Amino acid sequence: MSSFEEAETEETITCLHVTLYHPCQEEKQVFQHLNFHRREKRRADEVAKFGRDRNICYYNLMDSRVSRVQFTLQFFRQLNSSEFGFEIKNMSKKTKLIVDNVELDYLNKIDLPRKCIIRFGDYQFLMLRQDGESVDYFETCLELAQASLLQERHLPSLQPIPECGNSSFYSQGVKPIEIDENDL
Repeated sequence: MSSFEEAETEETITCLHVTLYHPCQEEKQVFQHLNFHRREKRRADEVAKFGRDRNICYYNLMDSRVSRVQFTLQFFRQLNSSEFGFEIKNMSKKTKLIVDNVELDYLNKIDLPRKCIIRFGDYQFLMLRQDGESVDYFETCLELAQASLLQERHLPSLQPIPECGNSSFYSQGVKPIEIDENDL
């Protein structure tokens, strides 16, 4: 028997592909401390933290409007299954986290779908899980989007909607007029 035949079988590792977008990413350099286009191996028991505090968060966002820890991702294995996934938890007391169309308040958590968009403030993250077999590690791979991810998925933006319920007035340049209820 050759050494090739006796070698251990290499396990595949679950990888979370994350595409990030912020409308001012060029001017503000909010993603300057992130490593793009590289798979980074993390231990399965590590909690992946996204936020502005470099001492706590491995995925650092350089923006004073981002919470010290904005959200966390926890790698786990489904009960009675060999399938792995990620759980996302909102860690911001001030900002809701939107996972596709589900709003998470502070300390709310859900299982991350295989493919979804996460939004808070002006930030958009497209998450796509690539399955693997390893129980000891997971990987992340970050990419930078050049255009809004919402346009690709046709999701509503977080723009305020006027009380009349029709946001097309803004796109046509019509400014809303505030009227005191006593003037009606």
